[in-house]
Amino acid sequence: MDEQLISFVMRSKNRKIVLALLESKPMIPAQIMKETGIYKSHTSRALKELTEKGLVFCKNPNDRAYRFYALTAKGKRILKDANFLL
Repeated sequence: MDEQLISFVMRSKNRKIVLALLESKPMIPAQIMKETGIYKSHTSRALKELTEKGLVFCKNPNDRAYRFYALTAKGKRILKDANFLL
């Protein structure tokens, strides 16, 4: 169990929500915003932070309009461990 990454995710409501939402399917930021009600800037920040930690990745980074984000294997493991703690 990676306690530092779990702590990183648990410290932010938006990171937790985005990570949990991406568990079901890849999504574009607009879908995440629509389903969660999180502001665009907060959604972008959460995706950036999760990507930097290797928990999320962009499936099509060269596409400017519809960038799909999905969980990495590491992200799935951290989400599972974080849910275990709840």
